[in-house]
Amino acid sequence: MSKRLIVDPDQCTSCRLCELACSQLAVGAYQPSRSHIQVLIHADDAFFFPLVCIQCEDAACMDACPTEALVRDPDTNAVVVVEENCTECGLCVTACPYGAIRCFDGRAFKCELCGGDPECVKYCSPGALRYESEDSWSPEQRKAYAAQMQDLAEEVLS
Repeated sequence: MSKRLIVDPDQCTSCRLCELACSQLAVGAYQPSRSHIQVLIHADDAFFFPLVCIQCEDAACMDACPTEALVRDPDTNAVVVVEENCTECGLCVTACPYGAIRCFDGRAFKCELCGGDPECVKYCSPGALRYESEDSWSPEQRKAYAAQMQDLAEEVLS
């Protein structure tokens, strides 16, 4: 049974522990700027939004990559970065409609689901992040989340 990282922005309190946990695992230091998840803060509405790769089925980032540095992990279904193939050209960053890929230190980086055991979920006590069966969210809920994420990412990241 396939699993998916479920994000419920209504539960996010902007504690940002997910960013700290992710960066500690990813780079060995508490550096939220190096985290594969970002909590976007929309101060006008006091709205917080965990921005993380949703592992699109038809991943535009993979299609845009000229060096095949983004591949699908058959075990987790996550799009992962093959570091030795990445030239940091930024085409994947541009192709991602959600702003969930960034470049740093010569390579692209993004959520890869921690090999099937997402660290961010372990530290999200409000329940804004969950790693559950794909069946736990309907296709309509996934589409609504993706549209909301795209709108907010465009607004906050621009």
